[in-house]
Amino acid sequence: MTTPWVAEAVRRIERDFQRSADTHLFPIELPALAGVQIYLKDESTHPTGSLKHRLARSLFLYGLCNGWIREGTTVIESSSGSTAVSEAYFARLLGLPFVAVMPRSTSAAKVAQIAFYGGRSHFVERGDQVYGEAARLARECGGHYMDQFTHAERATDWRGNNNIAESIFTQMRAEPHPVPRWIVVGAGTGGTSATIGRYLRYQGHASELCVVDPEHSVFFDYWNDRTRPEVTTDRPSRIEGIGRPRVEPSFVPGVIDRMLRVPDAASFAALRVLEQRLGRRFGGSTGTDFCGALQLASEMRARGEAGSIVTLACDGGERYLDTCYDDAWLRAQGHDIAPWVRRLEAACDSGAWAPG
Repeated sequence: MTTPWVAEAVRRIERDFQRSADTHLFPIELPALAGVQIYLKDESTHPTGSLKHRLARSLFLYGLCNGWIREGTTVIESSSGSTAVSEAYFARLLGLPFVAVMPRSTSAAKVAQIAFYGGRSHFVERGDQVYGEAARLARECGGHYMDQFTHAERATDWRGNNNIAESIFTQMRAEPHPVPRWIVVGAGTGGTSATIGRYLRYQGHASELCVVDPEHSVFFDYWNDRTRPEVTTDRPSRIEGIGRPRVEPSFVPGVIDRMLRVPDAASFAALRVLEQRLGRRFGGSTGTDFCGALQLASEMRARGEAGSIVTLACDGGERYLDTCYDDAWLRAQGHDIAPWVRRLEAACDSGAWAPG
């Protein structure tokens, strides 16, 4: 039986959704790629500033409708930051306590945003410790461990219901090439790639899905050799929001048509290139996405193909002023982005991708 509190909680989330406009989709003007148009879907315009706003809304509705979240339930999540920010927002909307379990290296701006929405941050030293610690805290307080890495691919309705894939195709209807040749995304939980890949098949679209993976992430290795689901790494991804040290339950390799590994220095360099061309700053995962989209666009141009490519701006750059946009931080991390800035600028200006 649905309790009055749960019914009102669902209504609050739906009202919040109705008050929110869709995110913008805008073209990146690169004349050298004649006939191939790259579009960037700007997910930073969500109320909590990132793509994870969609996931958090779905996870809360999933938890409410499964009977896991009730009045007074403490909600706990393992997160590198953006999902926690968005879940803190929805927890405050419902008047629920929220705790984010995250690596100590998470950007200070994200920690501050979680606190702004009334959430509490609980730190661990390594990224692979977040799962067990979140589960332990939930057991101790009788709360609900949201577990985005398990539930992301099943909490979102991949058939439609204004998911991100449906939104992309709705916004592309009037474009010269309304059915994208490629959609390019990164993988954190794997939920976004699963949603888009399933939607493409359900709707019968000819679009292909490319997932870009940063260094120190195992998704690329597993996709190439699916006999190794146990593959892990003890080095955390340096691109917040994407890349994982283990194969997450929500990662569905069968819906992915191609994967590309993107060097971290290339991802950070791409942010500078995008800033010069768009006048806007985005987070590191957007740089990874853009590198993949630019490589695919260059390959299409080399084959004489015309068409469109859609990729995502996952969050805004204001959260990363002390990391991705700080030259001292980049040097301290061992990143020399200047060669990659030159290579990416050359690719934008010539339409030719230089492998390396």
